[in-house]
Parts: sequence; C-alpha cells; structure tokens
Amino acid sequence: MAIDPALVGTTQPALVVEVERGQLRAFAHAIGETDPVYVDLDAARAAGHPDLPVPPTFLFGLGLGRGGDFAWLTDLGVDLRHVLHGEQEFAYHQVAHAGDTLTLEPRISDVFSKRAGALQFLVRDTAVHRDGAPVAELRETLVVRDPAAVTS
Repeated sequence: MAIDPALVGTTQPALVVEVERGQLRAFAHAIGETDPVYVDLDAARAAGHPDLPVPPTFLFGLGLGRGGDFAWLTDLGVDLRHVLHGEQEFAYHQVAHAGDTLTLEPRISDVFSKRAGALQFLVRDTAVHRDGAPVAELRETLVVRDPAAVTS
C-alpha cells in the first residue's frame, strides 16, 4: 500500500512527559556513557547543571513505552513487518534535565518513494518544548518496503 503524500503537514497528538532521573541513568548505562555527569547528581551539579542532563539521543525514545508507540503507523495502514528505521537527526536549542516536563509535538513533514514505489519514505519531525521554549527538533525517517511493488 502506498503512503499518501497528502499526509505531509499532518500533526499528531502532543505528548507531555516528565524526564525522570531513573530513565536518564538507565539510558546512560545502556549506551555505555562513562561521563558521570549523566548518572551522578553531584557530578552534574558540579558541572553547572541543576539536575542530571539529558544525554544526546535520549529524546528519540522519550515517547516510547507510553502506549501506542507505533499506532500512528498502523493508523496510516503501514504494515509494521515492512518498516525499517532509516535515519535520525537532532537539532538542540538548550539542555533538558531530570525533572523537566517536555512537550513533544510530532508532524509528518515528507512522504516520498524510490525504486518505483518499492521503498517508501515517511519523515516525521517532532518539536520538543519546555514551558513553550524550544529544546530540540527531532527528525526520523522510516523506510517502508512494499513487497507488492515491482522494480526494474
């Protein structure tokens, strides 16, 4: 099934999440982060942070595990068995910390295909704000393989 290019500009419900120290520590350990500023509150404060700072790629997974992680894709008719994570980009405006309440606002920014429709690309941008001020902009590109497409 082809992904409709008319989806470009479609917004999805905002997600409001609180950044928790335990999440930050678990993430830092999972990625092998060795800088104590990401796991030790005293080290973070000594470095000038009010609390544990958010590690660089943490925001990507912030909305995961909060129910309906991939429901937005299935709502579009995308068969999850054919989805690959193609690319991820981050643009940071300020550091987020444990205890911050962040609002994530996702929007589909592009839909295109390659190889005569065998590969479809879905690009979703997510604006991250704290108290209305921009924290980061995230861009994820998903690749959806269409097994019914014929390529030359």
